[in-house]
Parts: sequence; C-alpha cells; structure tokens
Amino acid sequence: MQPTQLADNSLLTDLGKRLVGGSLSDLDLQRATEATPDVAILPWANVVKIGGQSIMDRGKAAVGPLVDEIVGNLSKYKMILGTGAGTRARHIYSLAIDLGLPVGVLTVLGTAVAWQNAQMLQYLLARHGIAFLEPEGFPSLPHYLMERGAVICQGMPPYKLWEQNPEIGRIPPQRTDTGCFLIAEVYGARKMIYVKDEDGLYTADPKKDRDARFIPRISVQELLKADQDDLIVERAVLDLMLSARHIREIQFVNGLRPGQLSAALNGEPVGTIIYNAEFKGRGAQ
Repeated sequence: MQPTQLADNSLLTDLGKRLVGGSLSDLDLQRATEATPDVAILPWANVVKIGGQSIMDRGKAAVGPLVDEIVGNLSKYKMILGTGAGTRARHIYSLAIDLGLPVGVLTVLGTAVAWQNAQMLQYLLARHGIAFLEPEGFPSLPHYLMERGAVICQGMPPYKLWEQNPEIGRIPPQRTDTGCFLIAEVYGARKMIYVKDEDGLYTADPKKDRDARFIPRISVQELLKADQDDLIVERAVLDLMLSARHIREIQFVNGLRPGQLSAALNGEPVGTIIYNAEFKGRGAQ
C-alpha cells in the first residue's frame, strides 16, 4: 500500500484544479476566483485612523480629549487605532530626498515616525489595557479587541523597501491613510473613520482658500473625476476603494470637535462620507 499523497488533486474543486494546473496570470482564471466571496474576518471592528500632523502633533490639547472619547466608547465599539506620521515625517522626507535616497528608504523612515506616535498613544491608553501591536503581532489582534475593546498599530503599510515608486515625484504614495484602509478592507471592518483637524472634504484646502465649499457626501468616482489638487486623503485610498470588497465608504471627522468620533461610530452622517457608487459587495456575510 503506497503512502497517501500530501496533495491529491482529485480532492480539489474545479477551480482548485485550474489553479494548480494553470497560469496565475491567466485572465479567465483570475475572473473565476471571483465566485468565492471573501470572509469578513472582523465585521464588528472599526478602524480609526488618527492623524499625525492634524492630531498627534498638536499635543495634549488635541490628543487628550480624543483619548477620553476613545475610552468612553470602549464598552460599545471595538476599535483598531492606527496612527499617522505627521510633521516629523515631512522633515525626514525632506532630508532623505535632499540626500538622493529612493522611495523605499523614505517609506522606512516615515514608518519609524508613525511607530513613535503609536507608542505614545499606547502609553496614554496603557491604564486601560490597550496594547500596541507591530505587524508581526496581528494574529493576536482579535484577542486584544475582545479582551480590551481596542488595539493600536502604526498606520504605514509594512512595505518598507518594497514601496512602489509614485508616478510623480519621490514621496511614498501609500502612507498611513492607505495602511489603515488596507487593514479595514482585509478584516472586513464595520467602519473606516479618519480623524483629522478639519470638518471633512472641501472643494479646496479651507486653510488656504476662504471660498472652499464643504462637501458632506460624494462618490469616489465623482471625486476622482474632479481631480482636485489637494485632498483630505491619500489618492491611493481612492484607487483602492474602486476594487474594495468590504469597505464601501470612508468617513472623515474633526477630532478637534468633541463627540465627532462618537457620532461616526454611532453611524451618524457627520463630517464627510466618500462612497463607492459602483460597489458590488463581494464579501461573505
């Protein structure tokens, strides 16, 4: 009697047989993989991205009340708290670009700053048992959420040296807004909320243009077509929304206004909501 083969192709589905025997670059095969929906791993989790320059860099006056608001919601909502990099990252980008360093190195340096902000936030929430997880520790993330209600991570995607070059310039195109969106998408999160220092999206930067108009709700398709020079979110996030399977919309609230984060967690239409008008909802229920 021969030993059982570790891989018995006869046990595979038709799709499995095609995957084993075909090219992963085949377009028909790629389309066939759409038939199986993605599992929403943590559909009750809320990803909250806390701005680096907009919130963390402002110190106690901005961070203190927001920390209190986060604590006040621990009993009601599970939160994955991601941090931005902020002004210190901009300083280090300027030095690295002046030295001629490539985009991947800029990503490594920017990640270090987002890491520092995450650690500071963790120390402020330590008395409530909130932990800071590095990317390697994410398998433990559900446990921390269930036990303590929240967990902290730095927002940069862990691409580091593997960051792609942008079409224009040398600034890493996928930064902390993108990293937090990817976490929300992969886990099939309930909400993706960005905490900034503005009420939401405007037709122009309201800090520079007094005539800028507030936009409470807009589709990602409309926003990309408008091709604004300055946006409240990284453009990479808008591109990712077009192919997202779980995250249909993202919301922006003003972290300097007490209660805005709570309202967003409660499902209220505060701030600005950017949604995918062509979302097909391929995630499993």
